[in-house]
Amino acid sequence: MTEAYVHIVDDDEAVRDSLGLLFKSVGLQSRGYASADEFLEQYADSPGCLVLDVRMPRINGLELQRLIRKRGWMIPIVFISGHGDIPMAVEAIREGALDFLQKPFREADMLDRVQQALARDAEQRAQIQAQKKTHARLDSLTPREREIASCIVQGMANKVIALELGISLRTVELHRARIMEKMQVKSVAELVRAMPEE
Repeated sequence: MTEAYVHIVDDDEAVRDSLGLLFKSVGLQSRGYASADEFLEQYADSPGCLVLDVRMPRINGLELQRLIRKRGWMIPIVFISGHGDIPMAVEAIREGALDFLQKPFREADMLDRVQQALARDAEQRAQIQAQKKTHARLDSLTPREREIASCIVQGMANKVIALELGISLRTVELHRARIMEKMQVKSVAELVRAMPEE
């Protein structure tokens, strides 16, 4: 799996350097960017989180947050700001930021938020992978298997499915066994969870 990075976007080089050293001190990899443009050019939706300064020239932190969402990137964001700008903080959180820390912040607070952000990112990525696997399994079902799976999920017994579809009970049983195998589930309850909502 690709290693997670803490991406630091701040136009103040001293802040980027000190945060980089802080993250390194606890074994976290980081990358610094002097502007939102630089981040947008170099970032490729990879594991990690973003520590983002609110006030920057040209594209500010809130604008970058919107651009990130527009591109479909789900990177968790921890905002930092040197100005006690409450409306900005509220907007950042409403737009999905994990937190908003005011400079000067305690190193422990920053590390705590970054660990939370990295955990959230790992969780989101794991969910997306699981969904992709489930979709791939669903795609492996034949139209008939999909039809029978849908009946099973609705709680129909094998005999009822056979009558409903005009096929033999044995055929339903064979299809059912293949569906469970292809979907990699052991019970009807697991199959219900794996099947998309009708």
